[in-house]
Amino acid sequence: MSRRKGSFGSRMFDICNIIFMLLIGVIMLYPFLNVIAVSISSNDQVMMGYVAIIPKDLNFGAYQLVLKDPLVWRSYLNTVLYAIGSVILTLGLTALLAYPLSVDDFKGKKAITVFLTITMFFNGGLIPTYLCIKNMGLMDTYWVMVLPGCVGAYNVFVFRTFFQGISKELRESAYIDGANDVVILFRIIFPLSKALLATFALFTIVGTWNSWFNALIYLSDQLKYPLQLVLRRYLFNAADSVTGNMDQAMKMQMQMMRVNMKSVQMALIVITMFPITIIYPFLQKYFAKGVTLGAVKG
Repeated sequence: MSRRKGSFGSRMFDICNIIFMLLIGVIMLYPFLNVIAVSISSNDQVMMGYVAIIPKDLNFGAYQLVLKDPLVWRSYLNTVLYAIGSVILTLGLTALLAYPLSVDDFKGKKAITVFLTITMFFNGGLIPTYLCIKNMGLMDTYWVMVLPGCVGAYNVFVFRTFFQGISKELRESAYIDGANDVVILFRIIFPLSKALLATFALFTIVGTWNSWFNALIYLSDQLKYPLQLVLRRYLFNAADSVTGNMDQAMKMQMQMMRVNMKSVQMALIVITMFPITIIYPFLQKYFAKGVTLGAVKG
């Protein structure tokens, strides 16, 4: 039998793989479609449970209600600023720490590596971290959402391992031409590390975009809230609508637009996940390559 046609067992294996991947795709896609369908369906259809993945009786009132809330726009801007600031600081500071550790003749490399390794396994805990941030004057500031997590030991080790995989001859040639370490890092190392930088930029953006707990314990000013805390507020409004304690102004607006709190929640979820959905395809080619780049050299 020709190898190109394959045996009956190999064909069955391929068919089973295709069916399995289709099932996984359906399982992952269904919640996404359901959220969109509920967000643009009328109140009656949603309340009766007729909406699955196909919208019924189209109604965009939920989006109108959400987009009229000034706190949503403010939190959206805050989250974008937090994400951009986290990416810049995380990539910049991590690279600045990892590059010296990748150089063989750097003094103090072992001591710094041991210190970083310890921080991977032990930390002060939530209360000491809170007290530290409070004593540093970061409470209820924009910086509290960016600075505490901008350098991680794991990220540093991945960057270091990747930098060690870059040919030493390139650095030696640059030294001979009169370049210093800063020039080498920004003109040679960074251009060769696009996949690594894109991968960790995506990780940082997604982590910052989904972060809500730090904002919950460190921020009291609503004007500094990220989008996830606003989503949490809408979730509490949903609970209040069940118990009858819902804000009357919002309740009247929902009645005028013929939507319920579930549709409003779904609309806000769609608005929340939209930027990540747009960004990922542009970084996907780097992401697939960059996931294993840190394992080039042990």
